[in-house]
Amino acid sequence: MIKRITVDTYQVGLVFENRKLMNVITEGSHWILGNKQVTVYEKTVAFQTPYEFDVLMQNEVLASLLEVITVADNEISLKFVNGNFKEVLTAGTYAFWKGVSNTFFSKIDLAQTEVTADIPKFLFETVLLKPYLRKFVVSSNDKALLFVNGAFVRELAAGTHYFWNNSTTIEVKTADMRQQQLEIAGQELLTKDKAGLRINFFVRYQVIVIKKALVDNKDFEKQLYVLMQLALRAFVSSMTLDELLSKKDSIASAILEEVTTKISALGLEVSDAGIRDVILPGDMKEIMNQVLVAEKKAQANSIMRREETASTRSLLNTAKLMEENEMLWKLKEMEYVEKIADKIGEITISGGGNVITQLKEIFVK
Repeated sequence: MIKRITVDTYQVGLVFENRKLMNVITEGSHWILGNKQVTVYEKTVAFQTPYEFDVLMQNEVLASLLEVITVADNEISLKFVNGNFKEVLTAGTYAFWKGVSNTFFSKIDLAQTEVTADIPKFLFETVLLKPYLRKFVVSSNDKALLFVNGAFVRELAAGTHYFWNNSTTIEVKTADMRQQQLEIAGQELLTKDKAGLRINFFVRYQVIVIKKALVDNKDFEKQLYVLMQLALRAFVSSMTLDELLSKKDSIASAILEEVTTKISALGLEVSDAGIRDVILPGDMKEIMNQVLVAEKKAQANSIMRREETASTRSLLNTAKLMEENEMLWKLKEMEYVEKIADKIGEITISGGGNVITQLKEIFVK
């Protein structure tokens, strides 16, 4: 039996007899003798066959026409054709025809944690490659720490970081590096003289050493809260109410001096702190108001006494001058007459006696 087989450009024919590869035919017309089967393959697509691949590859001609890629269980291979990314090859054996296009394969070990292969980053977001990656974004205001299987590895800067998606546990812990404010509100405290009050306190802090804050300490913000709370309680309990109110503005700096070392151990730096409010209970407010009223009354009485004393001294000095100077005495008489005339329509004085004496007689009656 003879039959004619034509193999076109970019095709390859495999001649089988009893499932055994007998010959490889390329472009052209070929006469096939006997009871043989011919399978024609397109070179523009990957080589796939129902026959045992390893047996076929024992044929040297076929082996020279194929590029074989073997991908292990823990690997993937990226296929690039003419410089463009085409597909991801998973575990298995693949064969591609040579000479059709410029094909390049990049094999990746998925057992690794970090992406070290020279792969363009824009490929990381493609549908084909994305399932094999883990993505972590660190914002511009943050710093982050990388933990692999629970162990600290290194610090991550702001940006997008990719890691291979495998059985390894990856954790990224971030911390805001900007200045932040912590409110310590509603603290019920007792002063040295047992006066109860409530204080609202604030602290402005910033993370300086992220490893200390996140690795060496747990919940650094809670620790800062408790640290400042205890320092505030200790300081307030050492002062009387009057001392506390008079030194309210200096309390913050005194407290910070006491806890600076402990704050530094948290990886933090405190730039400012202060008392926002000092709230007294109702009965204490009433007592303070009474004290304030009494103080103001005492101040008013003192001022009045000083004024009376000054006025008496001024009268005494005036009397002495009038006693020594008759003209001054006459001027004083005229001054009193003028003042009286402003209040009374008409005053009649008889004779040439003393004016003051006559006026006194008029008003004393």
